[in-house]
This record gives sequence, structure tokens and C-alpha cells, in this order.
Amino acid sequence: MTLECAIIGGGPAGLTAGLYTTRGGLENVVMYEKGMPGGQITQSSEIENYPGVTGDISGMDLMMPWPKQCQKFGLQHDMAEVSRISKKSNLFEILKSDGTTMHAHSVIVCTGSSPRRAGFKGEDEFFGRGVSTCATCDGFFYKGKEVAVIGGGDTALEEALYLAKICTKVYLIHRRESFRAAPNTIKRVEENDKIELVLNSTPTEVYGDANGVSGLKVTNKNGNIRDIKVPGVFVFVGNDVNNQTLMQEDGSFLCDVNEQGQVIVDLSMKTSLPGLFAAGDIRIEAPKQVVSAAGDGAVAALSAISYVDKLLNERNKI
Repeated sequence: MTLECAIIGGGPAGLTAGLYTTRGGLENVVMYEKGMPGGQITQSSEIENYPGVTGDISGMDLMMPWPKQCQKFGLQHDMAEVSRISKKSNLFEILKSDGTTMHAHSVIVCTGSSPRRAGFKGEDEFFGRGVSTCATCDGFFYKGKEVAVIGGGDTALEEALYLAKICTKVYLIHRRESFRAAPNTIKRVEENDKIELVLNSTPTEVYGDANGVSGLKVTNKNGNIRDIKVPGVFVFVGNDVNNQTLMQEDGSFLCDVNEQGQVIVDLSMKTSLPGLFAAGDIRIEAPKQVVSAAGDGAVAALSAISYVDKLLNERNKI
């Protein structure tokens, strides 16, 4: 069986693409997502900026109804990991990690991005043993304790606010004097008595023993080192795009990417390869917001529908 569209990734972009492709008339549409659909936003403790959503709601709560809505129109979910996408003749080949393959007329890549490591000493050694990139997942372990948060963007500040609800103190460490976050979020952080701002400082080493993290050393712009005694360190310093599925056997990419590995697309989410579309955090200049990813997914789906319709019509004329 040849799919009319294969969607790689089940976050907001992938789910919206699934909704629009199936509701728009494409048949045999499969979304490949190795875990439960929802994406990184399911790890967020609080959502304030998704249109139409008011009151306290978590990322998990926000995404809960999305898969059911998509499946209502025929979207299929294959809980499998895709190793590589290639194109042979006019068909895309989807190679799964179990060695099996599927073929599709079009592909929408929505594999998103993954939390970036900050690169300080001990970060990898203690990852999962006191160093984390998910406050919602691991914050509970530090209830009633002090923790450190590293970063200066929206995610770092939002997670610092979340941790301040369950921890006695949060040290918010940022390499600059000012934050790169929404003004309302910055105001809430600055007004929170449980959050201490450690600005113009960078983490240099996290240390501990077999039981986990004991503390974090940070160095400020004057070269002074501060030793912060905490059992938990949360890192939020950006993301790296998940473009591995586009990597070919010879090391090249299936389509054009920029220096950061982000997929180059036009306003229709079209890549340099006909029939291949990219949406969400994997594309260039992605705002990394749920609403933007969902919009990307819708645009990519409409483009895929147009591409497949034209392709099949031309074949029927032959």
C-alpha cells in the first residue's frame, strides 16, 4: 500500500497536519510518532498564550483532545520510529527502525527539536541524576528543596515559576543582564520572592557523588566563582532540530538545510524537494510556539493535498 501522505512526528505541527490532510480528502495518511502524540509542550506546566485557552491548563491538558480529533477523520497513528526518509523515482521511502519500509506520495516532516545541553562540566555525567531538562517531569523530586535553573528564555522562566511553587528556593542563572522572555513572564519572575536572579553568570561545573548532584559552580562576568548548594539543576538553553530522518547514507540531507540544520522552506512549507514539506520547530525561523507549529502543520497539509492531487491527476491522464 502506498500512502498518500506520511507525517513524521506527532507534536502540534504533526497532529494539525494530520487533521487537515485527512479532513481535506487525502486517504491512507499515517502519522509516525514513536511515543504518545503531543510533543514537547506536554511537559509544560502552564499554558497562558494559546488562543482561546483561559485559566490554568498544562501542556498535557491542552494536547489531550488533539489525537482523538485527528483520528475522527481517518488519521492513522503508527507508534514507530522513522530512521530515514529517501526518495526513489516519484515515491518517498519511509524506513522504520525495525527495518520495515513504507512508501508515500508526499511527506510532511514535523520532528521538532530537542533540549540543548549547556556544555558545562559534569552535565552529562549527572544527567538524570540531578541534572534535568524537564521541570514537570522531575520537579516533584525536589519538593521542599532548593534548585537551580539555567537559561533566560520563556521556557527557563516559566519552569522557574513552576518550580517555585514546590521548591523552597530557585536560583535562576542567566549569562546576560536581561532576559529574552515575554514581559509578563519576566515581571512574574522578578516579583517572586522564592526566585533569586543570578545574572551575568554562566555555569562552569555541577558536582556530586554516587547519590546525585550536590551543587553547582557558576562564574560571573568578573571571574568570581559562586558555589550554589543544590541537589537539582534544570537546564533550558534552547533546542537542536531533530533532522536525523532527513540524513542520507552518504551524509547529505534529502533537502536543503541551513548551517544550523534547520530545513529551508518557503511560505507554503515546501522544501527544495517536491512532495516534501516541513513544519514546526524543524524549519527555518520557527517561532517555537504551539500556535505557530499548528499553523505550519495546516499550511503544509494544504500544500501536500495540492501536490498529491496534481500528481495523481497527471498519472490518471497517462
